[in-house]
Amino acid sequence: MIIISGHLDFESQAARDDVLEHSITLQLATRREEPGCDAYCLCADATLATRVLVYELWNDEASLAAHFEHPYFHQMRAVFHRFPRTGGEVKKYRCDLSEPVHDDTGTVRADFFTAV
Repeated sequence: MIIISGHLDFESQAARDDVLEHSITLQLATRREEPGCDAYCLCADATLATRVLVYELWNDEASLAAHFEHPYFHQMRAVFHRFPRTGGEVKKYRCDLSEPVHDDTGTVRADFFTAV
């Protein structure tokens, strides 16, 4: 599994809001139509008026590589480039294990407790 997570900062709240408005259709299409996409979300940061948060979840490298070649990816990049940015950072993470935050007793756990 591959997680993409990060943020993009725009010059103004209006620019951030325009990016989000113009990305809705592409977010939905990516989720519905691109194989291997389990999550694809851009949203406003509730504490920074100019920041977009990025969260994606892909099954594997092949599905992410296909996404990078897909027209939706290129259309999304075009949306981003229409509005001036002041910074940001987006990274990818390989994830070899995932499990619930709560164990079977409902206890919140920071450690990984499932036998592999």
